[in-house]
Amino acid sequence: MAADQRGHVRIEDGSKRIRTYLGGELIADTTRVKLVWEKPYYPTYYFPEADVRTELLEPSDHVTRSPSRGDAHHFAVKGGARRAEHAAYRHPESPVEELRGLVAFRWEAMDHWFEEDEEVFVHARDPYTRIDVLRSSRRVQVAIGGVTIADSHSPTLLFETGLPTRYYLPKTDVRLDLLTPTDTKTYCPYKGEAEYWSVDAGGGTHEDIVWSYRYPVHESAGIAGLVCFYNEKVDLTVDGEPQERPRTVFS
Repeated sequence: MAADQRGHVRIEDGSKRIRTYLGGELIADTTRVKLVWEKPYYPTYYFPEADVRTELLEPSDHVTRSPSRGDAHHFAVKGGARRAEHAAYRHPESPVEELRGLVAFRWEAMDHWFEEDEEVFVHARDPYTRIDVLRSSRRVQVAIGGVTIADSHSPTLLFETGLPTRYYLPKTDVRLDLLTPTDTKTYCPYKGEAEYWSVDAGGGTHEDIVWSYRYPVHESAGIAGLVCFYNEKVDLTVDGEPQERPRTVFS
């Protein structure tokens, strides 16, 4: 279904079965999910009330306000031995009538989320975000502060909707002696868990500028074990052509 703009709220019908768990107990399970863009970058799953175990929800006096969706009345969620405060919410008097019979959950308050039988992490997946992972023979060079950190003729290019092309390089083409592992971890619903390195070059230390996915999710399996540098923070040359640094949230 094409996106609708109801009171400046983008809402679509989802086609996947969506489930969420807390304390080992199934809290909500639907094949009639609504995708609601509360934020511009990805949707929130909204469940029909009939597909939620409402006996596990306890009303609270916590209310949050949205100019487009109206007041959200929150509920504690009880699952197994766990209790998550303010974890569920409804908009019973929303100016967007379609939202009034739906229940949503704060992602981080729940233990597990599933699309069909595959677990999803970080946030709901945007159906309009696409990942393409392609091997290439372009020459990719990375420099920081005038020091060449990587030089490869066998990069793997990752194209992700809304982001600049990322160049993933074999570790054998990277100056690993200049990389220092950090404790930083990040998580992506389309790629998995990333580990990071800092780079000592050009007279300084550049924190968390390199990352790798040791065990990426299957759609991004082609980047497993490869390393990538922020285009926004290094001097990148592709086939001899210097690349402009893109301006993104990572700049």
